[in-house]
Amino acid sequence: MSLADPTALPDDLIKDGSDAGFMTDVIEASRTQPVLVDFWATWCGPCRTLTPMIEKAVRAAGGAVKLVKIDVDKNPAYAGQLRVQSIPTVYAFVNGQPVDGFQGAVPDSQLKAFIDKLTGGESANSDIEQLLSLGEESLSLNDLGGAAQAFAQLLTIEPGNEKAIAGMARVYLADGDADQARQTIAMAPQDSKEPTVQSVRAQLALASAAPTGAASELEARVAANPADHQARYDLSLAQASAGDLKGAVDSLLAIVAADREWNDQAARKQLLVVFDAAGGASDIARDGRRRLSSILFA
Repeated sequence: MSLADPTALPDDLIKDGSDAGFMTDVIEASRTQPVLVDFWATWCGPCRTLTPMIEKAVRAAGGAVKLVKIDVDKNPAYAGQLRVQSIPTVYAFVNGQPVDGFQGAVPDSQLKAFIDKLTGGESANSDIEQLLSLGEESLSLNDLGGAAQAFAQLLTIEPGNEKAIAGMARVYLADGDADQARQTIAMAPQDSKEPTVQSVRAQLALASAAPTGAASELEARVAANPADHQARYDLSLAQASAGDLKGAVDSLLAIVAADREWNDQAARKQLLVVFDAAGGASDIARDGRRRLSSILFA
């Protein structure tokens, strides 16, 4: 299974413009797709904040809109014609005409809404939700090919979609390709708060921590000596690596109930990793947290 590069975008999506190229880069180009014009200057502090945000938003739109950046000090003609009185100022051109705009730095949410309005983003959002649902349904049915196709198609629409990145990584995990899953999830920001991204990263951490011994051998050791917390802990790692997250939770809770301080609270800490792998809203995580609280606060 191979994943095409979903971050590939047209080379001219974002460019530095000029008065000389304004007719071509903005007026003519806007007859085929919306063009944003960012009027800025090197001495403008808010411009240094806004411009990278616009670039990120334009890339996230996946080629639906272009960005032309105009330094007003070097190119004053069109800024003057459009009565740009303060910077940053952003104009949106469609069919050769300015149709919308704003001044000053604005939050990411406002930028996204501005671009969605120009590009029909509500329709795109509907497509994204449908593809996410299709991918999730295919995964639940173990239709890995269908899931991969849905998530990959979504990534061509929105290359940075963290749920789709996590979805592709889960496809690779289900296919037994942990290395490819690790490479795919690395496309998401390291500080991502998206639950599905955190879940995949937790699953990969569990897989890498799995002991070399067979689960049956560890089960025999625990049966022979229920107080062997290390064997039970290793059993939980083997269970989690095999996808038996409920079994892993049961094993770790048994350790916490017997000796919550064992090995610097290793069992309690590992429970949090398993909860992340299961998904914070999952029945396994909710039930496990309830049982853990009952033990800790009994």
